[in-house]
Amino acid sequence: MNALVEARSLTMRFGGLVAVSEFSAAIAPGAIVGLIGPNGAGKTTCFNMITGFYRPTQGQVLLDGRDITGLPPHAVCEAGIARTFQNIRLFGNGTALENVLVGMYVRQKSFWWQSALFWPPALREEARQRTRAMELLDAVGLTSVAGEKASSLPYGAQRRLEIARALATAPRFLLLDEPAAGMNPQESQELMEFIRHIRDAFSLTILLIEHDMKVVMGVCEHIYVLDYGVTIAQGPPAAIQSNPKVIEAYLGEEALAYA
Repeated sequence: MNALVEARSLTMRFGGLVAVSEFSAAIAPGAIVGLIGPNGAGKTTCFNMITGFYRPTQGQVLLDGRDITGLPPHAVCEAGIARTFQNIRLFGNGTALENVLVGMYVRQKSFWWQSALFWPPALREEARQRTRAMELLDAVGLTSVAGEKASSLPYGAQRRLEIARALATAPRFLLLDEPAAGMNPQESQELMEFIRHIRDAFSLTILLIEHDMKVVMGVCEHIYVLDYGVTIAQGPPAAIQSNPKVIEAYLGEEALAYA
């Protein structure tokens, strides 16, 4: 398998605490992959190592064969990796449109002062960015609120806006941290369809952390399971649902509901 993203024996220690121990994954282009486990299992720590927020104590992260281990977050983003956060991190006083435009700065060729001086190429690039930002808002169903403050939007809309901002960086690999958090069953169903849609529409590879097993089992093609920082299982949804270690450590009776 030619992997777009590889994690090779990623380990993260905080003093004497081993938060993640030798996490390895190979994620194929176009795949939707899940990362699950109990609270405190090390899932977000894996995200932080992959996206440059943490430098791994040991191990490697490869993107399309290139070693990006330990690059700062802006460089990881420029390389083609974007993420959302468990706790929404929008610019609350900015409009929905402005939040998406922020995501485009990583690809911007002109400097801010060139726009201030009305340099024609910079103005043309700015116009293209606004057009593209509106297209992204349309893709996530937020065109009608483009001019509204991000903080005034409903929770579900803020989740979609954060995804639109991530898409604005033109990623190849998108990490979603608990995208279904706080959603009702109908919204969760719509989220599954939305994740598939953006995967296809933007030619993405997706890794998601999620506690809603209906979403995980319904949208993921392969799943990794962490417990106390250790990978206890990996495989397709059917295998994960029936894995005794996973049932004992995490799924419990919920596994039976989606078997």
